[in-house]
Parts: sequence; C-alpha cells; structure tokens
Amino acid sequence: MVSHWRRRVVLGAFALAFVAVLVRAVDLQVVQQDFLQGQGDARHLRVVSLPAHRGMIVDRHGEPMAVSTPVDSVWANPRETLSHPEQHLVALAQLLEMNPQDLHQRLLNRAEREFVYLRRHVNPDLGAQVMALRVPGVALQREYRRYYPMGEVSAHVLGFTNIDDRGQEGLELAYNDWLTGEPGAKRVLRDRLGRVIRDVENIRPARPGQDLALTIDQRLQYLAYRELKAAVQAHGARAGSAVIMDARNGDVLAMVNQPSYNPNNRGTLRGDSARNRTVTDLIEPGSTIKPFTVVAALESGQFQKESLLQTSPGRMRVGRHTVTDIRNYGLIDLTTMISKSSNVGASKLALAVEPQQLWETFYRAGFGRSTGSGFPGEAGGNLRDFLHWRDVERATMGFGYGLSITPLQLAQAYGAIANEGVMFMPRLVMSDAPREAYRVMSPHTAHSLMHMLEVAVSREGTGIRASVEGYRVAGKTGTARKLVDGHYAKGVYLALFAGMAPASDPRLVMVVIIDEPGGDQYFGGQVAAPVFGAVMRDALRLMDIPPDNLPDLQSVARENEDAAA
Repeated sequence: MVSHWRRRVVLGAFALAFVAVLVRAVDLQVVQQDFLQGQGDARHLRVVSLPAHRGMIVDRHGEPMAVSTPVDSVWANPRETLSHPEQHLVALAQLLEMNPQDLHQRLLNRAEREFVYLRRHVNPDLGAQVMALRVPGVALQREYRRYYPMGEVSAHVLGFTNIDDRGQEGLELAYNDWLTGEPGAKRVLRDRLGRVIRDVENIRPARPGQDLALTIDQRLQYLAYRELKAAVQAHGARAGSAVIMDARNGDVLAMVNQPSYNPNNRGTLRGDSARNRTVTDLIEPGSTIKPFTVVAALESGQFQKESLLQTSPGRMRVGRHTVTDIRNYGLIDLTTMISKSSNVGASKLALAVEPQQLWETFYRAGFGRSTGSGFPGEAGGNLRDFLHWRDVERATMGFGYGLSITPLQLAQAYGAIANEGVMFMPRLVMSDAPREAYRVMSPHTAHSLMHMLEVAVSREGTGIRASVEGYRVAGKTGTARKLVDGHYAKGVYLALFAGMAPASDPRLVMVVIIDEPGGDQYFGGQVAAPVFGAVMRDALRLMDIPPDNLPDLQSVARENEDAAA
C-alpha cells in the first residue's frame, strides 16, 4: 500500500515537472519569443557603418592627385576584452606597439563604451596578425586613408585630410562637402569574439564622394616646383612662390611654394610650411607694378608711348624723401623706363596723373581685392584710398611700394596685358560655368605694353635671363626691399619676375618670387628671371606651342655662305 502511494507521488512529481517544463517551453518559444530574440540579437547582431570613400581629385587631364585607399582600424569592446585573461592584452599591445599597462588603462577608462579605437589605419598584414590572436571583443573596422601621388609637389594646392578623412587645408578643405561621401549601414551577426561572421541586412548603401577636376596640369606643376626649389636652395633663400596661368582663360596651371611638406607623411609638416604663399602672403611688388603705372599714364591722355621723361641726374626729391635710380638714364621714353626699370621715371609718371586715375588703374587690375579663386585664407591685399595719399606715397606707389598684393593677383594682372586688356578671374577647379572677365585697359594700351615688356627681356633690359630660345618673351623684373618691424631692412629683398610667352600670341603667364635670397645676387633679373626662363623653355614645348622667334632661314644661309667664303 505504501509502495503504491509512493509510486503515485513520484509519477505525479514527474508529471508536474513535465507540465512545468512544457509550460516554460511554450512561454519561451511562443509568449516571450520576440523578447528573447531581441535579447539574442542585442548580443550578437550589430548595425555597423559602411564607410564611403572620399572623391578623387584629378588634374585637368584626369591624372590622380588625391585618392582614398581602403585600410583597417583596430577597435575593441572594452567589457568583452577585459573579461578575459590579461595575457591576451600583452600580445595585442606588442603588435600595436603599445605599452600593455597603457592599453589596459585605456580600456578601463572607457569600460562603459562598446566601441573604442585602439589603432587607426593599420596595414593589412598587421590587421591579419591582430585577428589571428583571437582576442575577445577586438575586431577590424574598414576605413579610408588619403594618398597624394605627387607628394610635396602639390601639397599647397591640395592641402590634406585628418585621420577621419575630413579636409583640413587647401582645396581638400574648400571642397570638403563635395568630396565627402555619405556612409551606409548594414546589420551583421558577430560571434562571441566580436568578429563579423555574416551580413544579415543591408540598411543603406554607402554613397561615395564626388570627384573634383582641377585646372592644374601635373606636368607644369612638376616643372615649376623643380625649378623653384632649385633656385631657393641655390640662393639660400627663405622661401619662394610661383604660379602659372593660362592667358586665354585664367586657368591656374601650376601653383607651387617653398618650403613644402609631404602630405603623406605629416611628420614633415613644420611651422608655416603648410601655408600656400601664392594666395595668402602679401608682398610689395616693386618694379613689377611699373607697367600698370604706364597704363594709368597712357590712358590719362597725357602721355604717349614715345613721350620722354627727364630722369637726370638719376634721383629726385619728393618732399623730404629721395627717389633714386641705379644710374643716371637721362632723357628716356616710356619703353626705356620699363626696360631699364627707372624709379625716377615711374615716380614722375605717378605724380603727373591724377591720384584717382592711378588708383582706379590699380584697382581694375585686381590689386586691393580678392581674386575670387575660392582658396581658403586668400588675402585681398591692401590699396589705400587715394584721398589719403601724400605726394611721396604717389611717387613710391609708381614703382611698387605702399601697396600689398599676392603673387596670384600679380599673375592675374599680367594676364590682362597678355589678353589684350581683358582680365579673367583665376580658376582652380574645372567648370562649365561662364568665365568672369572684364576689361582693364584698352587693346591699344595692352599692345604698347607688350612691346615695352619684350624690350625688357632683351639685351637692352633687366630681364634677359628670362628669355627662351625660339620664342618671344615679355616680362618685368622686380626687386623690393622688405619691411621688417615697420622699417625697410637693409640687405633683405624680394626678387620678382612676371612675364608671358610667346609674346606674339601669349598663352602662358608666370610669376616667380624668391623671398630673401642670400649672397650678392638678389635682383629679380638675377634670381627670379632664370626660373621663369627654365620653366617656360620646357612648358612651351610640352604644350606644343609653336616657336614665334625662329631665325630667318635665308639670313642663316647667307651667314653660312659668308663664313664658308
């Protein structure tokens, strides 16, 4: 009887247990299914970002200048990683070249987070070694790293991005929104170590950034950079800048500076070497401004190309100040004033025309206002209101002191001379938008100036070293003393040259500036003009621009016959 009762109790207990298990199973599988599935998903399903690569920057011929390459970054979930033996961290720290204690402390300080970067942008081999350790909670995140094929040659134009691929300087900064893509998102299944084992759902595709085509010609960029760097080093100069523009439309074909840096290795970035001096640095242009003083004189109606100026005895008093020439040029015409670079002659022209006429000529040429290039940090220059000019300011402004401009502004202004008096706004990015241009001087005045500037690059002028065999070249040298602590320092100069070629039908305009050349050679004709000549010699041939100054074949034949006789 007792045995039968016990059997019933045991069977009843089993039945109750079975019913309890069944009820619990129904509760888990049916009633709480959504909740439990959500809990499981929360532990193993993640929504991860799909990185979008940044748009490529190319030159005018489609050659890459900035590209984004895929890389991996190492990250961790601190709670998962810290919950396992510390020997995992020691091996991981060694691979990542970190101190194990520092790594452990870093994870402790961020223990409330689920995502912490340990090292960004590692090479694929290192990423594979990290994953081979199978450290819980440690995984790789796909990202993109910016690469600049031209290195330091194009650094000042392009600028660079930070580790998050956001533009920090140059055109990378100016066009950051255009270049930046839109990240996508997907849901993935991770294992207990935090590794992705399966893609579950694509939520939103990544949208890559848009490409940006520049007006820069890589060939001319290399040429200009090579010659500028060589000149700065040869003369022990502090810095240098050069810019080449297309005379026909204002496209900037090259823009280079010294010193430079390698944007692929930010460790080379020192002090102000990231500054694009062609658009941010203000200079007094010295004698390169004299052609525009001539423009004011010619268009005032008071002077003609053949008008004479008395410059004897090579100096003149303006108030308490004295303007001097290197030598006494005597009675000269405007062409000689330009070719010999007479300060006295330029001062007399500036004092002869109305102040408003001179100011308007300079302002129309783009001095004292931004070029509108869109480059970050571009300086507008300084051109004081003519109502406040004293006589000495008018005189010195005639030969390039008392106003400040950028190298790009100077190139833009010389482009107007090359383009028969019409000035285009400089352009760095290719576009189908209408070109902005306006008239600075009459075609007749521009033609007269071209002749004067050609003489300045002949044996009669100061710019002979800018000449290019087989081509007619027009240009002007400049040598300006620098302001230091509010005073013009003795022996501290800027050497300048601005010119164009071929003079018969100008295609290229170039400005070269060498800042504080050392030694005995510091004149623009000695230091800056040879850079122009060397670059133009190769640039004109690269662009298949035909020579316009070949020797007459009949004259050569006669000379050969005379020599043979």
